[in-house]
Amino acid sequence: MTQNREGTGAPATRVGHRGTGTRRVAGPKPGWWQSPWAAALAVIVVFNLLYALPRYLSGDREQSRIPLDPGFSQHFLVVVLHAVLGNLALVTVFLQVLPWVRRHHPRLHRVSGRIYIFAAALPTTVLAFVLVPHSQAPFGAFGLTLSGVLWIATTLLGYRAVRQRRYVDHRRWMVYSFALSLGTTWGRVLAELMQAFPGLHVSISFILELSMWGSWVMNLLLAHWWLEHTAPRAAQLVR
Repeated sequence: MTQNREGTGAPATRVGHRGTGTRRVAGPKPGWWQSPWAAALAVIVVFNLLYALPRYLSGDREQSRIPLDPGFSQHFLVVVLHAVLGNLALVTVFLQVLPWVRRHHPRLHRVSGRIYIFAAALPTTVLAFVLVPHSQAPFGAFGLTLSGVLWIATTLLGYRAVRQRRYVDHRRWMVYSFALSLGTTWGRVLAELMQAFPGLHVSISFILELSMWGSWVMNLLLAHWWLEHTAPRAAQLVR
C-alpha cells in the first residue's frame, strides 16, 4: 500500500500495467455513524431517552407526563416500568437493525435481540395494555392498543423467522418491529412543538388521535418503503 500525498497511509489509486485502464483500490468502508439513516435513527433513540427517562427516574409522581388515575395506586410504578423497558427496547432494537453489528459482532446481535424481545418489547407492550384502561385521555386508546398488537405480532414473527433460519424474513419483520417501537415518537415531537410555540391553538384531542394513529402508521410506511428500496442488496447480504 502506498501513501497518499497527505501521508495518511490511505490507499492510493494504482495504475494497471495491462492496457490503459486504471484500478482504484477500495478504501476502508465508512463507519455506521457515517450512514445518514443510521445517524438519524440514533438521534431519534437518544431523543426518546432524554424525553422520557429523566422525569420518571426521579421518582416524583408530579413529573409524570401523563395524568395518573387516583383509583390505581400502582399507576405511576407501571408508567415508570413501561418507560424504562420501552427505552431499553429502542436501544436494543437499534443494535438489531445495524448491519455493522450483525456482520462484525454476531454475538452482540443475538444477545441484544433476545433482550429486545423477551425483556423489553413484549413486557413493554403488556404494560401498555395495563395502562390503557386507566388512561385519563378521552382519545387515542384504540390506536395505541392496535399498535401494541402489531408490535407483538411483528416481533414474534421476526423471532420465529430467525429460528427457522429465514433471515430475509427475519430482517423484514424486525424492521417493522423497530418502526412500531417508535410509534409514539412523532406525538412527542408534536408535544414539544406545542410547548415551543404556545401561540398554536390546536385541539388536544386532535393531537392525541394524530399521535396514536399517525405516528406508527407513518413509521410502518417509511419502513416498508425502505425495505422495498433495499431489498435486492439485502438479499445478498443477509445470510
